[in-house]
Amino acid sequence: MAGEQAFHRGGVHGGGSAIGPDYMRAIRGDDDYYGGHGQGHNQPAAVTLAKGVAAAAAAGSMLLLSALTLTGTVLALIVATPLLVLFSPVLVPAAIAVTMLTAGFVSSGAFGAAAVGVLAWMYKYLSHGTSSPPGADTVDHAGAKLDSKAHEVKNWAQHRLDQARTP
Repeated sequence: MAGEQAFHRGGVHGGGSAIGPDYMRAIRGDDDYYGGHGQGHNQPAAVTLAKGVAAAAAAGSMLLLSALTLTGTVLALIVATPLLVLFSPVLVPAAIAVTMLTAGFVSSGAFGAAAVGVLAWMYKYLSHGTSSPPGADTVDHAGAKLDSKAHEVKNWAQHRLDQARTP
């Protein structure tokens, strides 16, 4: 039984996919998967009628909920519009101020968290432990590269000054 179920799900002989072609044909109703000998499409009229009524009831209730939501939204907008127009000289600057305050607090918290992370990394980097923190070799390499480039620029500038001084 388990092997048969795995076969229909595509697990044993179905090409490695999670859902085999036989299983998908049964879901779509393309063949007589359940052994109906060619009568897989012929359902009793009562079953077809029950499926239609259930589908119509579900669709009708969803359509009713959608209409009620739209009606409530329009009524709320009709009621709120005069209030928004009257209070807009107060509400708009207040909304801008609240937005700026929120952005300030969020960015302050983010910068603080970043600073704590950097301080923790620096503590690990500067303390004489057995292992260096992640990225320490990159920092050392960047420092050496910067030092090398500074010496090159210094030598170039000194060479240009010497050239300018000699006639």
